[in-house]
Amino acid sequence: MRTILAGLALCSAVASTALAAEPSPELIAYGKTLVEAGGCAGCHTADPAKLFAGGKRIDTPFGAIYAPNLTPDSGTGIGAWTDADFTRAVRTGIAPDGSNYYPAFPYPYFTKVTKDDTLAIRAYLGTLAPVANRNKPPELRWPFGYRGLMRIWNALFFKPGLFEPDQGQSAAWNRGGYLVTGLGHCGACHTPKNYFGADKSTQALSGSEVGGWYAPRLDGAARTGLKSWSVEDVTEYLQSGRNARSHAGGLMAEVVVNSTSKMSDADVRAIAVYLKSLPPSRRETIVTPPDEAEMKAGQAVYAKLCIACHEADGTGAPRIYPPLPGNALLQSVNPSSTLRIILDGAHTVTTPRAPNTGEMPDYAKQLSDDEIAAVTNYIRNSWGNAAPMVTPSQVAKARKEER
Repeated sequence: MRTILAGLALCSAVASTALAAEPSPELIAYGKTLVEAGGCAGCHTADPAKLFAGGKRIDTPFGAIYAPNLTPDSGTGIGAWTDADFTRAVRTGIAPDGSNYYPAFPYPYFTKVTKDDTLAIRAYLGTLAPVANRNKPPELRWPFGYRGLMRIWNALFFKPGLFEPDQGQSAAWNRGGYLVTGLGHCGACHTPKNYFGADKSTQALSGSEVGGWYAPRLDGAARTGLKSWSVEDVTEYLQSGRNARSHAGGLMAEVVVNSTSKMSDADVRAIAVYLKSLPPSRRETIVTPPDEAEMKAGQAVYAKLCIACHEADGTGAPRIYPPLPGNALLQSVNPSSTLRIILDGAHTVTTPRAPNTGEMPDYAKQLSDDEIAAVTNYIRNSWGNAAPMVTPSQVAKARKEER
């Protein structure tokens, strides 16, 4: 009898321990907010019917990588991983088998995320429906397919360590810094990269080309950055995908829909507070205005095709048709985003805060390379704007990359 009772007591203790180990609903809910802040679904979902099951192709300058399965499937996902496995993968870029991930997975940013937040993310992912979807091998150019090279890359460019709060700043600033430099991994798109694909850390958030678009400056540059934006402007943009100054398009539209529009008001405002504190990390380009003939040619195209929505003075209809005067993205040194919009057209991102739609037609077939270059130069250098010249050859190159 004593043996039976002892056995029952042991089983009860084991069961109690197992129940205690189950994540609480509050932890799971918090983990969900962190997953949304990190925009994880954007990369790890190829099929919307199989959320987080991976398989999405991610193109890099070195070739393609396929995002892995994050569902709790024990064979092809993370179901068999321990908490230590998950934490090491997220914060150091090392898989459970000891192999290195490529920095297309932004562990150089996620290293700043606390262990508690990492485990909250795991708790939420553990509630997803398991999906069997084996990871696809990367398609990288030689010699980048050798994962062993990542050890050298990490030694040169990876700086592990948590976000360090600045006691001289507000709680909102520190929360924003934690999100921007860590989980939000904003620099993955908005910071220029060196030849090896690592951040140019001295030029943080000063703009970079990604996926045929230009992720603009998020620092305090006067013409091409956020100096003219208020904290409220940045907050509204991240929450709704538009404000009185600009609209989100391309990859940023995906970020707004999948991430920032779902974040709490406090977290979005914290990001805005942090970004508005950043000084310019590099000088803006000195611009030589287009000649009179180029401006007249561009004005003619604008008067024919653009004036109906954007008005003669470029003011448009804020939050419906974005204004052009003082538009920071429009004046960026790199015109890729502007050319993509003119060539492919644009659809206003819709969010719960801004459900009304709008669209701009594509002009790839209607306009020649010379005409697109001319109208681009006109809108980038009118109404007080100033931006480097765009050539027909740049348009031709962008046309070949048509989405």
